[in-house]
Amino acid sequence: MNLKKIKRAIISVSNKSNLKLILPILKKFNIEIISSGGTFKKIKSLKFDCIEVSNFTKFSELLNGRVKTLHPKIHAGILNIRKNKKHKKELLENKIQNIDLVVVDLYPFEKKLNEKLNLQKHIEHIDIGGTALLRSAAKNFNDVTVISSNKDYSYLAKELRVNNGSTSIKFRKFFSAKAFNLTAYYDAVIANWLNEQFNIKFPEKKTIYGKLIKNLPYGENPHQQGSLYATTDNLGLKKLHGKDLSYNNYNDIYSALSILKSLKKNVGSVIIKHSNPCGASEEKNQLRSFRNALMCDPISAFGGVVAINSSISKKLAQELNKLFFEVIISKGFTKNVLKILKKRKNVRLIDFSSYNLKSKKNYLFFGNSFLAQDSNDVFLNKKLKIVTKKKPNRDQLNSLKFAFNICKFVKSNAIVLTNKKSTIGIGSGQPSRLDSCKIASNKALQFVPEKIINSVAASDAFFPFPDGIQELVRVGVKAIIQPGGSVNDKKIIKAANKSNIVMAFTGTRHFKH
Repeated sequence: MNLKKIKRAIISVSNKSNLKLILPILKKFNIEIISSGGTFKKIKSLKFDCIEVSNFTKFSELLNGRVKTLHPKIHAGILNIRKNKKHKKELLENKIQNIDLVVVDLYPFEKKLNEKLNLQKHIEHIDIGGTALLRSAAKNFNDVTVISSNKDYSYLAKELRVNNGSTSIKFRKFFSAKAFNLTAYYDAVIANWLNEQFNIKFPEKKTIYGKLIKNLPYGENPHQQGSLYATTDNLGLKKLHGKDLSYNNYNDIYSALSILKSLKKNVGSVIIKHSNPCGASEEKNQLRSFRNALMCDPISAFGGVVAINSSISKKLAQELNKLFFEVIISKGFTKNVLKILKKRKNVRLIDFSSYNLKSKKNYLFFGNSFLAQDSNDVFLNKKLKIVTKKKPNRDQLNSLKFAFNICKFVKSNAIVLTNKKSTIGIGSGQPSRLDSCKIASNKALQFVPEKIINSVAASDAFFPFPDGIQELVRVGVKAIIQPGGSVNDKKIIKAANKSNIVMAFTGTRHFKH
């Protein structure tokens, strides 16, 4: 077990709650305590003995408290290898005593970022001495125990009790790793914040940070482990009913919320399956909005995720209860609605009232690398350019914009057919754009053939050949929106003019892989 007796501890914490959990056990085993500032006062107020750091080091605090524990008597006491004869000799010559336990948390820099402070005041909340203490102790885990969170005080107390005032190597290794995880996270928060302050978009060294929110039942597949991490303590998603959310549930939820964010408030419905929309609608009438979204592909919608950007009405709740959805997302649920929806035992009900999508970057991870890019928050970076002889009316123009917006969230190659502001056919994820056109057309012909006449279509990227245009025109599409930019644009426009349809160029591509 490689037990190490603890004779001396240094405690320096911002969060002073739970100190009562460890002070009695430290006293029981006659462990000397060193501390400073507010922690020293707190320990004394709890009627426990404590030596102030300045008395231990014989050196006063400096620079308004910026320098307290950054002293050789502290760090040499922590970092020395107990079996190293040279280290022992140097400590003896300099009258330095061993420190066997470090209990430290860090200034709440991340929490302070939520306060409206100027740059310099935020800088003052960056912990230096605390991170140095944690790193020193964690590095020397063979001899030193480190505790970096008040949540772990009970584990320390139990360990000391079981081992008669000592800790095992297993215990020290685990909490050493935890301490380094904390300092890495802490530094990453600071680095990312400074990058934002100084407008450094893609730094030479990049660290992505996250807090474990929960371990998931499994990952994308049952043989994979999965966990949920976040850059905040509050995801803004509140589960009100149903089974635990899975990895795939979260993936679909985030896909749904990304689309909802792009729709007008209180009029949007989205149905997601395997992170792709299989139906979306923007209608002032909530029930009609959902029905239109469902109508686009009711077969794919089975077992999917439905998201409504308003509070679900009683009528819609009754409608939803007739169908099977894995997850229902709403901007709030009334008691009456919850009562109706909870009749289905396993359906997950998610309130996203507090959800806020702030991400400025997207990441794609591989084995030993990752890609980084700006979030795709652009809809159009230019004015629409109507390139055909035939011009759109107001309704067509609004439908085209809606279609192009939804297309942005569909995996490429993507084709979206809409009638007014409701999808009627979606073709996604095909290597061939023509195949995506055929899938979207066939979906519309299968489920809403009456709506395909005079419909509009959107493509996430340019048409390389006229065949895609011809396929869409064949089923009744009267207007198409696409980025343009192909070497064959003239042929594409010619084909559109020949078919007497509207075509708009956006100049903005929306690949989603």
